[in-house]
Amino acid sequence: MQPEDTVPGDHPLRPMRVMVNEILRELSPEFSKLYSRRGRPSIAPEKLLRALLLQMFYSIRSEPMLLEQLRYNLLFRWFVGLSMDDKIWDPSTFSKNRDRFLNGEISERFFAAVVERARADELLSNEHFTVDGTLIEAWASHKSFRPKSDDEPPTSSGGRNEGVNFRGRPRSNETHVSSTDPDARLYRKSSGAPAILGYLGHALMENRNGLIVGVKTTRADRVPARGV
Repeated sequence: MQPEDTVPGDHPLRPMRVMVNEILRELSPEFSKLYSRRGRPSIAPEKLLRALLLQMFYSIRSEPMLLEQLRYNLLFRWFVGLSMDDKIWDPSTFSKNRDRFLNGEISERFFAAVVERARADELLSNEHFTVDGTLIEAWASHKSFRPKSDDEPPTSSGGRNEGVNFRGRPRSNETHVSSTDPDARLYRKSSGAPAILGYLGHALMENRNGLIVGVKTTRADRVPARGV
């Protein structure tokens, strides 16, 4: 028995996988740029992208949780392209290959190809767009938010981060940085909301069909929905 044998014929991931594979074939020449001269990376880019898509589709919070799903979830194995006998990747190996994948801008090209597919199917209009933003919590705790080195001059972030207190001690992005995730910024959505370490995600949506046509992630040091 193979993983595909367990997936119902009318499962919504089936037509989605067909479209994903068509776009991956178009991007196949780009994958060779990600390979070392000594051979292919330990995770094929096609499988890596399918796994990242599942992480987004099912709101899986971390890569270890995603790999756990791939270990026993036959639906996930089928979508990614893993057989029953294929071993699941080590978390550190997955992260290294993911970084190579993102640095190669393949994910952006894949997203652009999906948007063009929607445009070719006349699912997009050229008017009535909405820009929105959301706060994305970083995988870092307040305990990792430590003072910067004395020789590093503070810079103003311009975000909603001034005068944040933690156990009676004032901290801000100008004086502290996360040792776990240095790019994360302390940010609060409103005056009554708690400050968290995170990023800002921005999305441009075409309103007629409710399709996202542009995305951007920035440090949490500006008002959401700017600069998309």
